[in-house]
Amino acid sequence: MTAQLIDGNALSKQLRGDVAKRAAALKARGITPGLAVVLVGDNPASQVYVRNKVKACEDSGLHSVLEKYEASMTEAQLLARIEALNNDPSIHGILVQLPLPAHIDAHKVIESISPAKDVDGFHVASAGALMVGQPGFWPCTPYGCMKMLESIGYELKGKHAVVIGRSNIVGKPMALMLLQQNATVTICHSATRDLKAMTLQADVIVAAVGKRNVLTADMVQPGAVVIDVGMNRNDEGKLCGDVDFEGVKQVAGWITPVPGGVGPMTITMLLVNTLEAAERAAG
Repeated sequence: MTAQLIDGNALSKQLRGDVAKRAAALKARGITPGLAVVLVGDNPASQVYVRNKVKACEDSGLHSVLEKYEASMTEAQLLARIEALNNDPSIHGILVQLPLPAHIDAHKVIESISPAKDVDGFHVASAGALMVGQPGFWPCTPYGCMKMLESIGYELKGKHAVVIGRSNIVGKPMALMLLQQNATVTICHSATRDLKAMTLQADVIVAAVGKRNVLTADMVQPGAVVIDVGMNRNDEGKLCGDVDFEGVKQVAGWITPVPGGVGPMTITMLLVNTLEAAERAAG
């Protein structure tokens, strides 16, 4: 068996087309969905991410503002800037690129963003809304993973899903989203005693730990769906995920590649969240 690919680039393109249509409908009412992206410091990876986010907005008919600040910016200055963006009616979504310089408390910064503009889905109010099944903003990466499962028509009800990783950004919200679709969910992490015993029972595996080859072919039951959220480099310096792709694709039923899988979906779901924020603000 060779697994079928879940193509994140193709699905992203489709979803971004829908975003562009909905943005055009808002523009016809005199509203342009706006995203503010705030970058503090000169982390090279962050600069690439931010550039991609701004370009994606412009390509889909959204208005984006990139605010770049020196690493010496104080926490008080950043909080004041976010407060101004919270009060700016032309801005519907606020994204503060992480990581922040060490002297700034990231949690405090995230909590200062208005929940109505929290398009990253990291605010405690957004996490709480997801927990109890109320409307809010879902974190972009797990939201993208759910869209990928939806795109292949996968019925999660009654299936066993194993999430490897328990971060607030991917692992925990991913588990809650799967649970909402009536999957039986197991969360595994660095203290899990026998990871292989868990993954061999799984119909769906989401690998999100940022560690190469955490999932190998002998850990996957035939026909399972494997979603690879990892972003690592192999010995040749090429981008790779958490999954041993060449091995696992011989066993799995469906698999996401790296690159071209979850990555493009993350930015796409940011656009979807920003658009939804603008639609809610417009009533």
